[in-house]
Amino acid sequence: MAVNRPCGVFNETYAEDMAIVRTRFQWGLMIVSLILVFALPAFCASRIMYMVNLIAITLIAVLGLNILTGYTGLFSLGQAAFMGVGAFTSALLTKYLGLSFWVALPCAGLSTALVGVFFGLPSLRIKGFYLAMATLAAQFIIPWLFIHVRPDLTGGTDSLLVPVPTLGSIEFNSQARMFYIIMPVTLIMLFFAKNIARTGIGRAFIAIRDNDLAAEVMGVNLFRYKLLSFFICSFYAGIAGSLWAHWMRAILYEHFLLMQSIWLVGMLIVGGMGYTTGAVLGTVFIRLLDQSVVYIAPVVEAVFPYWVGSAAAAIGPFVFGLVIIVFIIFEPRGLAHRWEMFKASYRLNPYSY
Repeated sequence: MAVNRPCGVFNETYAEDMAIVRTRFQWGLMIVSLILVFALPAFCASRIMYMVNLIAITLIAVLGLNILTGYTGLFSLGQAAFMGVGAFTSALLTKYLGLSFWVALPCAGLSTALVGVFFGLPSLRIKGFYLAMATLAAQFIIPWLFIHVRPDLTGGTDSLLVPVPTLGSIEFNSQARMFYIIMPVTLIMLFFAKNIARTGIGRAFIAIRDNDLAAEVMGVNLFRYKLLSFFICSFYAGIAGSLWAHWMRAILYEHFLLMQSIWLVGMLIVGGMGYTTGAVLGTVFIRLLDQSVVYIAPVVEAVFPYWVGSAAAAIGPFVFGLVIIVFIIFEPRGLAHRWEMFKASYRLNPYSY
């Protein structure tokens, strides 16, 4: 007879064995969690909702990067630039062409995916460090285009104002209202990212990551699947960029520079590459760490008065770099590895040894 703990569940089909949610207790926990999440705007301040929205948008970009780097083993330093493509595409479509946000959102994802495929073409010949340099080119070329190509449309070095999303007579002009756009989209993207590794496409990605030559010998089309990985990764970045543009309501090329791409890679390192759970844990951990700097900086400035004005700017990158070094040395598989160890112990309870 099935019990609440997964070790007591007897599976009769492969579908049951592969299920992500396996017990009634887990189903109940998931439903309660979703209810609590969507009830957040009712009892949380605007500042907290700002952080929740920021984490959710960032998570979409990190999920896409995890598909490219964690699953396929292709390294990218241009994810923030691809977010910029999605952001400016959505902004231009809604501001100048008058399209609805709901049309601009998928258009931003698709246009960014095509740009990502273009910059992913070198992956057919190079990999590792050299591929990272190729994607780094995108990180410099794309922001340059935002500034110099039709600055009358993109705003150039100035901010570009973005229309507020609407649904009928409802305007999503607050943190709480934008939450009800951002969170459902994030959950949908999370669902597909979680399940892609369980498909034939996901298994081809993993085969390329483990040994691309062996994968090719076994019949995996490297040309197709590498470009498909870049397509999916960039699509996620475009969706994140579109949400970012309409959430911020004013975008600037400086939002999508190299440092932002490095932060996204750092989130993946801390969370654990190749794990959807790792992308979630890493994003939440780094974003909360970044936010904590805002409260730590005044304390540091009070202790060291001659650092006034520089502590806030210096502590963030310093702590971020320190955390990355610590995880690479002591926990290279990220927080997701610890989570998997906890789940294994939980499932075997009370025989956790």
